[in-house]
Amino acid sequence: MALCVLLGFCGLVAKLWWEQVAHGKEWSKKLATRSEVTVRIPSVRGEIRDRKGITLVGNRASYEVDFYLPDMVRGYKQTKGYVPITEHLAPVKQMLKEKREADVVKIVNDGIIPRLQDLDLAKDYNAERLQKHYRNDTLVPFTYLEEIDFKTIAKFSEHNVGLPGVDISVRPVRQYVYGALAAHLLGYVGAPNNVDQQPDVDKFTFYQPDVEGKSQIEFSMDKYLRGQPGVRVLQKSVKGVIESEVRQEPPKPGNNVYLTLDAHIQMVVEQALRHPQLGRAAAVVIDPNTGDILAMASVPSFDPNMFIPSISEKDWDVLNKDEAVPLVNRAVSGFPPGSTFKIITALAGLHKGIGNKGFNCSGSVDYGGRPFHCWIAEKHGTHGTLGLEDALKVSCDCFFYQYGNEAKIEEIDKFGTMLGLGQNHKLGLSDEKEGCMPDPNWLKVRFPQEKWSTAHTANVSIGQGYVLASPLQMAMAYATIANGGTVYEPRLVKAVLDPAGRPVRIDANGNQVYDGTGTIAVPDQPKIHADLHRELTADQIEKVRAGLRKVVMESGGPGGGGTGAKARIKGVVVAGKSGTAQATDRGHKDTIAWFCEFAPYDKPRYVICAMVQGGHHGGSVAAPVTSHIMEQLISMDQGNLQVELTKLEGAHSKTPFAGIEALTDYKNAGPVPIDAEEESAGNKPGAEKVQMAGGLAKPDIRPEADARGKLKDRAPAPPPVDRRSFFQRFFGPRQPAPAPAPAPPVRPNPFMKPR
Repeated sequence: MALCVLLGFCGLVAKLWWEQVAHGKEWSKKLATRSEVTVRIPSVRGEIRDRKGITLVGNRASYEVDFYLPDMVRGYKQTKGYVPITEHLAPVKQMLKEKREADVVKIVNDGIIPRLQDLDLAKDYNAERLQKHYRNDTLVPFTYLEEIDFKTIAKFSEHNVGLPGVDISVRPVRQYVYGALAAHLLGYVGAPNNVDQQPDVDKFTFYQPDVEGKSQIEFSMDKYLRGQPGVRVLQKSVKGVIESEVRQEPPKPGNNVYLTLDAHIQMVVEQALRHPQLGRAAAVVIDPNTGDILAMASVPSFDPNMFIPSISEKDWDVLNKDEAVPLVNRAVSGFPPGSTFKIITALAGLHKGIGNKGFNCSGSVDYGGRPFHCWIAEKHGTHGTLGLEDALKVSCDCFFYQYGNEAKIEEIDKFGTMLGLGQNHKLGLSDEKEGCMPDPNWLKVRFPQEKWSTAHTANVSIGQGYVLASPLQMAMAYATIANGGTVYEPRLVKAVLDPAGRPVRIDANGNQVYDGTGTIAVPDQPKIHADLHRELTADQIEKVRAGLRKVVMESGGPGGGGTGAKARIKGVVVAGKSGTAQATDRGHKDTIAWFCEFAPYDKPRYVICAMVQGGHHGGSVAAPVTSHIMEQLISMDQGNLQVELTKLEGAHSKTPFAGIEALTDYKNAGPVPIDAEEESAGNKPGAEKVQMAGGLAKPDIRPEADARGKLKDRAPAPPPVDRRSFFQRFFGPRQPAPAPAPAPPVRPNPFMKPR
């Protein structure tokens, strides 16, 4: 027996030597590791810049107070001797059952908030959100305070709060440098919907996810903008209090996205749409020689910085309940284009061989036993017999009723499709609408009980009926006429470059490669959609261009003067077309004023399209907008105008639904009178409802503080439920009474460097 005891002691000593001496370093390393926590540092998103490299969207540092909830629960248990429990209903095998979990709200209110109140650092919060966060995203730090200022940081650092699970962190957040400038194009970012589905979620003790693009360019280019995350290693005590930062590996920035936008042109357009009479409008500027979008704006608008780091419930409700819907991008929404569509009907007739044929306007034309009136009939007049160029000049409806029916709907639909109507251009905007280019087949599918007739063709010929087009689509159509027949695809993303300035390359699966192989993700070159020269001669296309020149520049002649006289610019030959239409928007009748123009006529540099909801006349409401923009752009080119980039507030009109007969001149010269030749919408309501873009992406919404999260008059938490049986209560140990929180130890501050 003595021998057995001796052998046993020898074996025990040998085992102790093996673990403590032979493998002592290994165990020491593991013990040290157990006192460290790794926190994922979100990656730094790449910047979004204009065509000249001006940063439109960047990043800035944001300081936050984070709660590491599992550490708080452990610290509370060590201090109080127990963990308060709460219950909630949760589905288990498709059945709702009560589940128990730590009452983290009580833990925060009893163990954390009093200390923060003593230092005047506590703020109201949403207790329900905190409890759900602990339940669903346990390993993600809960952001208690965000966007804290230097004064608050100094208080945390000076007083050394010493609370388990409380830490100050800094993270990069999005900054929209010029506020509402191009807000409908840039979009916004927010927290991911499903953190637990992120690919690297298991690599860290606490996971701080990257923000993701929620809409527009931020969304469509998200995979290029995201960078590579870093890691932050923190040392914590046995009580779960974070004591210091051991080391940090900084994140790497993502790629930079360059847009075709010119920030200065965008500023000109944004300021033009802030005319006090304009409540709901949009404008687009195109380079007709490449298809590049130089500017695109919509009003009312918003400042995307309000979404960063998150938007409050109150602000989100204000945006959504605004009847003028500021989240809508009207530049890519579908509206009846009115007479601006007549260039497509003109091209169809030229291809059909009737471009030199004249038609008579007596004030109306009958189709199906119903008179179709010309707008001039409201003035008790007629246009007489006109050719194509003069019909464009005076925008004669009766001419195009007859001309379109002789050209046939199939030809009109063919050229409308060639010019990009009824199609989504996949610009990278998450809410772009395709509009509508109707034909007999479309009608058969949409309304099987209705047959296509000459009346349908008459309506389509003047851009009414079922036709819908966006300001972007009409701008591209006029760009084709301006450049003489080349149909470009509109382009918004110019290039994607890595931080070193090299084009980003991708493999066959669309994944980024870093070894120089693969193809360039976004080639910096124009895209051609179609070519009118395959269908028409240069002289035929010039006939349409000449008609558009007469719209602006000719004051008399057959039928009268042009309807676009308000678009004239001194010393510049401008060509364009007015349009006015009726539409139905959310059950309400509305008028839509249009004007599309290009200049200079011989060598077009810019194409501008403006659309104004509530405008009664294209020539006196929309034409002054395009003329003002064109005049400023030409002045910029000549070096006579310097445009300053400044931060813009969201545009909002006090009377967005007021009708506009004529737009006050931008130079404050008084109201612009309506010419006798001014076209109106007449009595030609659109059959299709407008297609409004926007409101598809739900942001990261920050709820308001609730009762349990209020610092004052906070509702008391229910007492913990004693679930012991009778025998456990009578014979078992007593449940420990809550102990007062110990004073925090005085220790070096990990967030401030020594002087």
